[in-house]
Amino acid sequence: MGVKKYKPVTPSLRGMTGSTFEEITKTKPERSLIKPLRKSGGRNMYGRITVRHRGGGHKRHIRIVDFKRKKYGIPAKVSAIEYDPNRSARLALLFYVDGEKRYIIAPLDLRVGDTIVSGPEAEVRPGNSLPISNIPIGTMVHNIELNEGRGGQLVRAAGGAAQLLAKEGDYAQIRLPSGEVRLVRQQCYATIGQVGNLDHSNIKLGKAGRKRHLGIRPTVRGSAMSPRDHPHGGGEGRSGIGMPGPKSPWGKPTLGYRTRRNKRTEKFRVRRRGKKRR
Repeated sequence: MGVKKYKPVTPSLRGMTGSTFEEITKTKPERSLIKPLRKSGGRNMYGRITVRHRGGGHKRHIRIVDFKRKKYGIPAKVSAIEYDPNRSARLALLFYVDGEKRYIIAPLDLRVGDTIVSGPEAEVRPGNSLPISNIPIGTMVHNIELNEGRGGQLVRAAGGAAQLLAKEGDYAQIRLPSGEVRLVRQQCYATIGQVGNLDHSNIKLGKAGRKRHLGIRPTVRGSAMSPRDHPHGGGEGRSGIGMPGPKSPWGKPTLGYRTRRNKRTEKFRVRRRGKKRR
Protein backbone atom coordinates (compact mmCIF):
# COMPACT_ATOMS: atom_id res chain seq x y z
CA MET A 1 0.00 0.00 0.00
CA GLY A 2 2.93 2.26 -0.68
CA VAL A 3 3.79 4.78 -3.38
CA LYS A 4 6.73 4.29 -5.73
CA LYS A 5 8.54 6.91 -7.79
CA TYR A 6 9.89 6.39 -11.29
CA LYS A 7 13.39 7.23 -12.49
CA PRO A 8 12.98 10.35 -14.70
CA VAL A 9 14.46 8.92 -17.90
CA THR A 10 11.77 10.84 -19.83
CA PRO A 11 10.08 14.17 -19.01
CA SER A 12 6.72 12.49 -18.35
CA LEU A 13 8.25 10.20 -15.70
CA ARG A 14 9.49 13.14 -13.64
CA GLY A 15 7.05 13.44 -10.75
CA MET A 16 5.05 10.37 -11.80
CA THR A 17 4.13 8.00 -8.98
CA GLY A 18 2.38 4.66 -8.83
CA SER A 19 1.19 2.08 -6.36
CA THR A 20 3.52 -0.65 -5.16
CA PHE A 21 0.62 -3.16 -4.99
CA GLU A 22 2.39 -4.86 -2.09
CA GLU A 23 -0.93 -5.77 -0.45
CA ILE A 24 -2.18 -7.62 -3.56
CA THR A 25 -1.96 -11.40 -3.10
CA LYS A 26 -3.82 -12.63 -6.23
CA THR A 27 -3.46 -11.26 -9.74
CA LYS A 28 -6.40 -12.84 -11.57
CA PRO A 29 -10.03 -12.41 -10.46
CA GLU A 30 -12.34 -15.23 -9.38
CA ARG A 31 -14.03 -16.39 -12.58
CA SER A 32 -17.37 -17.08 -10.91
CA LEU A 33 -17.57 -13.48 -9.64
CA ILE A 34 -16.90 -11.48 -12.81
CA LYS A 35 -18.96 -10.39 -15.80
CA PRO A 36 -18.03 -8.33 -18.88
CA LEU A 37 -18.27 -4.55 -18.81
CA ARG A 38 -19.91 -3.00 -21.85
CA LYS A 39 -18.70 0.54 -22.36
CA SER A 40 -20.99 3.32 -23.52
CA GLY A 41 -18.45 6.05 -24.26
CA GLY A 42 -20.63 8.44 -22.27
CA ARG A 43 -23.52 8.07 -24.74
CA ASN A 44 -27.16 7.24 -24.11
CA MET A 45 -29.48 4.94 -26.06
CA TYR A 46 -29.80 7.60 -28.80
CA GLY A 47 -26.04 7.87 -29.29
CA ARG A 48 -25.87 11.34 -27.80
CA ILE A 49 -23.13 12.28 -25.36
CA THR A 50 -24.60 12.70 -21.87
CA VAL A 51 -21.33 12.40 -19.93
CA ARG A 52 -18.38 14.23 -21.45
CA HIS A 53 -14.76 13.09 -21.54
CA ARG A 54 -15.51 9.36 -21.56
CA GLY A 55 -14.25 6.80 -24.05
CA GLY A 56 -11.52 4.30 -24.80
CA GLY A 57 -9.53 2.83 -21.96
CA HIS A 58 -8.38 -0.66 -21.15
CA LYS A 59 -10.82 -3.55 -21.33
CA ARG A 60 -12.29 -4.46 -17.93
CA HIS A 61 -14.46 -7.00 -16.16
CA ILE A 62 -16.98 -6.11 -13.47
CA ARG A 63 -16.30 -7.72 -10.10
CA ILE A 64 -19.56 -8.67 -8.38
CA VAL A 65 -19.14 -7.12 -4.93
CA ASP A 66 -21.30 -8.05 -1.95
CA PHE A 67 -22.46 -4.73 -0.48
CA LYS A 68 -25.41 -6.26 1.40
CA ARG A 69 -23.46 -8.71 3.62
CA LYS A 70 -26.60 -10.77 4.29
CA LYS A 71 -24.95 -14.08 5.24
CA TYR A 72 -25.64 -13.50 8.91
CA GLY A 73 -23.74 -15.60 11.43
CA ILE A 74 -21.76 -17.53 8.79
CA PRO A 75 -18.00 -16.97 9.21
CA ALA A 76 -15.82 -16.39 6.18
CA LYS A 77 -12.06 -16.60 5.74
CA VAL A 78 -10.16 -13.99 3.75
CA SER A 79 -8.55 -15.89 0.87
CA ALA A 80 -6.96 -13.03 -1.09
CA ILE A 81 -6.68 -9.26 -1.50
CA GLU A 82 -7.23 -8.27 -5.14
CA TYR A 83 -7.03 -5.23 -7.41
CA ASP A 84 -10.24 -3.89 -8.91
CA PRO A 85 -9.94 -1.63 -12.00
CA ASN A 86 -13.44 -0.24 -11.45
CA ARG A 87 -12.86 1.38 -8.05
CA SER A 88 -10.10 2.96 -5.96
CA ALA A 89 -10.42 0.47 -3.09
CA ARG A 90 -9.07 -3.07 -3.02
CA LEU A 91 -11.27 -6.16 -2.83
CA ALA A 92 -11.11 -9.04 -0.37
CA LEU A 93 -12.10 -12.49 -1.60
CA LEU A 94 -14.03 -14.40 1.08
CA PHE A 95 -14.46 -18.15 1.36
CA TYR A 96 -17.51 -18.92 3.54
CA VAL A 97 -17.68 -22.14 5.54
CA ASP A 98 -20.68 -23.24 3.45
CA GLY A 99 -18.54 -23.11 0.29
CA GLU A 100 -19.74 -19.82 -1.21
CA LYS A 101 -17.29 -17.19 -2.45
CA ARG A 102 -17.90 -13.44 -2.35
CA TYR A 103 -16.06 -10.16 -2.82
CA ILE A 104 -16.19 -7.31 -0.29
CA ILE A 105 -14.40 -3.96 -0.09
CA ALA A 106 -11.15 -4.58 1.77
CA PRO A 107 -10.85 -2.47 4.94
CA LEU A 108 -7.56 -1.30 6.37
CA ASP A 109 -5.54 -3.93 8.28
CA LEU A 110 -7.54 -6.87 6.89
CA ARG A 111 -5.12 -9.70 6.16
CA VAL A 112 -5.26 -13.02 4.32
CA GLY A 113 -6.33 -15.71 6.78
CA ASP A 114 -8.51 -13.42 8.91
CA THR A 115 -12.04 -14.57 9.74
CA ILE A 116 -14.92 -12.10 9.46
CA VAL A 117 -18.66 -12.38 9.95
CA SER A 118 -21.78 -10.25 9.60
CA GLY A 119 -24.90 -10.06 11.72
CA PRO A 120 -26.18 -8.59 15.01
CA GLU A 121 -23.95 -10.90 17.08
CA ALA A 122 -20.69 -10.06 15.27
CA GLU A 123 -17.73 -8.55 17.11
CA VAL A 124 -16.68 -4.95 16.53
CA ARG A 125 -13.65 -5.76 14.36
CA PRO A 126 -12.49 -4.46 10.96
CA GLY A 127 -14.40 -6.22 8.20
CA ASN A 128 -17.36 -7.31 10.31
CA SER A 129 -20.79 -5.95 9.37
CA LEU A 130 -23.31 -5.03 12.08
CA PRO A 131 -26.50 -3.00 12.49
CA ILE A 132 -25.68 0.56 13.50
CA SER A 133 -27.67 0.01 16.71
CA ASN A 134 -25.02 -2.55 17.80
CA ILE A 135 -21.99 -0.39 16.98
CA PRO A 136 -20.45 1.69 19.81
CA ILE A 137 -20.44 5.48 19.48
CA GLY A 138 -17.16 6.83 18.12
CA THR A 139 -16.46 3.78 15.91
CA MET A 140 -15.14 4.35 12.38
CA VAL A 141 -17.31 2.62 9.75
CA HIS A 142 -17.72 2.34 5.99
CA ASN A 143 -20.09 0.73 3.43
CA ILE A 144 -23.12 2.27 5.15
CA GLU A 145 -26.67 1.46 4.13
CA LEU A 146 -29.28 4.18 3.61
CA ASN A 147 -32.21 1.75 3.40
CA GLU A 148 -32.43 -1.55 5.27
CA GLY A 149 -31.43 -4.47 3.07
CA ARG A 150 -30.47 -2.40 0.06
CA GLY A 151 -26.72 -2.68 0.61
CA GLY A 152 -24.01 -0.17 1.44
CA GLN A 153 -24.11 3.08 -0.52
CA LEU A 154 -21.99 5.51 1.51
CA VAL A 155 -18.21 5.60 2.15
CA ARG A 156 -16.88 3.00 -0.30
CA ALA A 157 -13.86 4.79 -1.85
CA ALA A 158 -10.23 4.23 -0.90
CA GLY A 159 -9.28 5.70 2.48
CA GLY A 160 -12.88 6.58 3.32
CA ALA A 161 -14.21 6.37 6.87
CA ALA A 162 -17.27 7.76 8.65
CA GLN A 163 -17.67 8.17 12.40
CA LEU A 164 -20.71 7.24 14.45
CA LEU A 165 -21.42 10.33 16.57
CA ALA A 166 -24.69 9.73 18.41
CA LYS A 167 -27.87 7.64 18.62
CA GLU A 168 -31.32 8.99 19.31
CA GLY A 169 -34.62 7.25 18.73
CA ASP A 170 -34.68 5.33 15.45
CA TYR A 171 -31.78 7.27 13.94
CA ALA A 172 -28.04 7.64 14.41
CA GLN A 173 -25.86 10.62 13.51
CA ILE A 174 -22.92 9.76 11.26
CA ARG A 175 -20.19 12.16 10.18
CA LEU A 176 -19.23 11.43 6.57
CA PRO A 177 -15.75 12.02 5.07
CA SER A 178 -17.01 15.28 3.51
CA GLY A 179 -17.81 16.67 6.97
CA GLU A 180 -21.56 16.34 6.50
CA VAL A 181 -23.46 14.90 9.45
CA ARG A 182 -26.36 12.72 8.37
CA LEU A 183 -29.15 10.78 10.03
CA VAL A 184 -29.24 7.05 9.23
CA ARG A 185 -31.69 4.51 10.61
CA GLN A 186 -30.16 2.31 13.30
CA GLN A 187 -31.47 -0.84 11.59
CA CYS A 188 -29.17 -0.17 8.62
CA TYR A 189 -25.92 -2.13 8.42
CA ALA A 190 -22.39 -0.72 8.32
CA THR A 191 -18.97 -2.34 8.13
CA ILE A 192 -16.39 -1.71 10.84
CA GLY A 193 -13.12 0.03 9.95
CA GLN A 194 -11.65 2.34 7.32
CA VAL A 195 -11.43 1.49 3.63
CA GLY A 196 -7.91 0.44 2.66
CA ASN A 197 -5.49 1.73 -0.02
CA LEU A 198 -4.92 5.03 1.80
CA ASP A 199 -2.21 6.17 -0.62
CA HIS A 200 -4.57 6.29 -3.60
CA SER A 201 -4.91 10.07 -3.25
CA ASN A 202 -1.10 10.47 -3.45
CA ILE A 203 -0.78 8.88 -6.90
CA LYS A 204 0.26 11.29 -9.68
CA LEU A 205 -0.56 10.01 -13.15
CA GLY A 206 2.24 12.07 -14.69
CA LYS A 207 1.17 11.87 -18.33
CA ALA A 208 -1.88 11.99 -20.56
CA GLY A 209 -1.55 8.35 -21.58
CA ARG A 210 -2.40 7.07 -18.11
CA LYS A 211 -5.60 9.10 -18.23
CA ARG A 212 -6.51 7.49 -21.54
CA HIS A 213 -5.87 4.02 -20.09
CA LEU A 214 -8.50 4.87 -17.48
CA GLY A 215 -11.03 5.75 -20.18
CA ILE A 216 -10.86 9.52 -19.61
CA ARG A 217 -10.65 11.70 -22.73
CA PRO A 218 -9.17 15.22 -22.85
CA THR A 219 -10.91 18.26 -21.37
CA VAL A 220 -10.72 21.46 -23.42
CA ARG A 221 -10.93 24.92 -21.86
CA GLY A 222 -14.03 26.91 -22.65
CA SER A 223 -11.93 30.02 -23.44
CA ALA A 224 -10.24 28.04 -26.24
CA MET A 225 -13.59 27.41 -27.96
CA SER A 226 -15.77 29.50 -30.23
CA PRO A 227 -18.77 31.48 -28.88
CA ARG A 228 -21.23 28.96 -30.30
CA ASP A 229 -19.54 26.09 -28.42
CA HIS A 230 -19.06 27.71 -25.01
CA PRO A 231 -20.07 30.92 -23.19
CA HIS A 232 -16.37 31.63 -22.49
CA GLY A 233 -15.40 31.33 -26.18
CA GLY A 234 -14.46 33.99 -28.68
CA GLY A 235 -12.31 37.09 -28.57
CA GLU A 236 -8.98 37.98 -30.14
CA GLY A 237 -6.12 36.39 -28.29
CA ARG A 238 -6.52 35.47 -24.67
CA SER A 239 -9.67 37.07 -23.33
CA GLY A 240 -11.50 37.12 -20.04
CA ILE A 241 -14.81 35.37 -19.76
CA GLY A 242 -16.61 38.73 -19.83
CA MET A 243 -19.51 37.79 -17.58
CA PRO A 244 -20.24 37.52 -13.87
CA GLY A 245 -18.96 34.12 -12.85
CA PRO A 246 -17.82 31.09 -14.85
CA LYS A 247 -20.38 29.08 -16.78
CA SER A 248 -20.83 25.53 -18.00
CA PRO A 249 -21.11 24.92 -21.77
CA TRP A 250 -24.88 25.25 -21.34
CA GLY A 251 -24.77 28.58 -19.52
CA LYS A 252 -25.31 27.29 -15.98
CA PRO A 253 -23.14 28.72 -13.16
CA THR A 254 -20.31 26.45 -12.08
CA LEU A 255 -17.24 26.31 -9.80
CA GLY A 256 -18.90 26.47 -6.39
CA TYR A 257 -22.49 26.99 -7.50
CA ARG A 258 -24.72 24.71 -5.42
CA THR A 259 -26.95 22.44 -7.50
CA ARG A 260 -28.40 20.17 -4.80
CA ARG A 261 -32.20 20.09 -5.14
CA ASN A 262 -33.38 17.12 -3.11
CA LYS A 263 -35.99 18.23 -0.60
CA ARG A 264 -36.93 14.64 0.15
CA THR A 265 -33.62 13.90 1.91
CA GLU A 266 -32.92 17.39 3.26
CA LYS A 267 -34.46 16.46 6.61
CA PHE A 268 -31.76 13.82 7.15
CA ARG A 269 -28.91 16.33 6.98
CA VAL A 270 -27.94 17.56 10.44
CA ARG A 271 -24.98 19.62 9.20
CA ARG A 272 -24.06 20.33 5.61
CA ARG A 273 -20.59 19.77 4.29
CA GLY A 274 -18.19 22.69 4.10
CA LYS A 275 -14.66 23.76 4.81
CA LYS A 276 -12.91 21.62 7.39
CA ARG A 277 -12.86 23.20 10.83
CA ARG A 278 -9.52 23.20 12.65
